[in-house]
Amino acid sequence: MEEEKIQKLQQLEHNLQSLMMQRQSFQSQLLDVETAQNELEKPQKEVYKIMSTIMVSVTQEEMKRELQEKKEVLNLRVKSIEKQESALKEEAEKIKEEVLKKLKK
Repeated sequence: MEEEKIQKLQQLEHNLQSLMMQRQSFQSQLLDVETAQNELEKPQKEVYKIMSTIMVSVTQEEMKRELQEKKEVLNLRVKSIEKQESALKEEAEKIKEEVLKKLKK
């Protein structure tokens, strides 16, 4: 029984680590979006975006809208991952306490 809980705890720790890496990736992408948004606040003659292997000209308004949409999606993903992390941390803490109680007996 204790071995199962320890195994479960190890799995939770692994899942937590995976979620943290995903969150960091999304946060990095958010930073990139915010940097691009700041650049668009400066006067620009032309704005380009990369699509696959080519660059195409787009309007500033179109690019601002796309960046805002991407930012909203990334923020939702980060919040979702943070909720998952919180739930996993609570579960892991609960299992740790159970295992420690049994070890003290």
